[in-house]
Amino acid sequence: DFTVNALLYDPVDDVVLDFVGGRADLEARLIRTVGDPAERFAEDRLRLLRAVRFAAEMEFVIEPATLAALAALAPTIRGVSAERVRDELLRLLVAPGRAEGLRLMETTGLLAAVLPEVAAMAGVPQPPEFHPEGDVLTHTVLALQHLDRPTPILALATLLHDVGKPPTLSVADRIRFNGHAGAGALLAEAISQRLRLSAAETRAVTTLVRDHLRVRDLPKMRPGRARRFLRREDIGDLLELHRVDCQASHGDLSIYRWVQTALDDLAAAGARPMRLLTGDDLIAMGYAQGPQFAVILDAVADAQEEGQITTPEEARAFVRATFPEGGHVASVEPGSRPRARGGGTHV
Repeated sequence: DFTVNALLYDPVDDVVLDFVGGRADLEARLIRTVGDPAERFAEDRLRLLRAVRFAAEMEFVIEPATLAALAALAPTIRGVSAERVRDELLRLLVAPGRAEGLRLMETTGLLAAVLPEVAAMAGVPQPPEFHPEGDVLTHTVLALQHLDRPTPILALATLLHDVGKPPTLSVADRIRFNGHAGAGALLAEAISQRLRLSAAETRAVTTLVRDHLRVRDLPKMRPGRARRFLRREDIGDLLELHRVDCQASHGDLSIYRWVQTALDDLAAAGARPMRLLTGDDLIAMGYAQGPQFAVILDAVADAQEEGQITTPEEARAFVRATFPEGGHVASVEPGSRPRARGGGTHV
């Protein structure tokens, strides 16, 4: 396909055989197709994306004629299977030159063909007091660049963390993106499924996109809820996403440092406490099974983390006092505590 990938080795004579100028292109750090670029890309349209991935991995430049053919044929990559595109894309997103690779995808039209939701971030303005770097795509490219040896899941989540901004853009007193994390999570789920990620991978990417703003709320959360948040399995990825999000915009890492200190304190405190109640316990107490169980058990865990309750008996008493039997339980805001009121429970 490419000259730098078409060298042969003769093990008998211990020599490298180069019939296509690959060694010269290696020295010049060039990605060039073997022969006519249009013919090579027509043979396998995945090579359109592979050229960018090679350039990102080795931090090479794509030779002008190859680049021109790539841009002309970029829309044809839509006919390549999602699994093959996914594999190339994920390798590109963890490559040393991933930021330049994403820009190459944008300028050649590959980004619009493969990830139109990400291409839509180009030119979307942001409030300059928080985002002096520029539009949403510029911010995303910088965030990718700041990642430190990312996994494919974290890199993809970083690419998609603000994908909900274009559809939620509003301009009133200032530029706002109300609800962009939730909107982005829905788009991230759809994109992950389109790329044929596994269910677990889709869930991981979607969760990071949905919760990427919650890290900044940690210092304001009730202590118990904050500690439970810090015990999440994905806290490392969430914190890294928060760091690069800040570094790619306002540059304020004070919350990042606060969370690091909190994690150190949590580690020094030891293992997570044993659960005091389960869903089965709530059923045995006479509560009807349903979505409210998650809210009730979260409140119990918060109270336990804060030292208000330490035994199953105290936990049951806490539940009866806070959630009267038959009471209605709605969703709970981060950092808040459900409150019983009148004949039911409202949050």
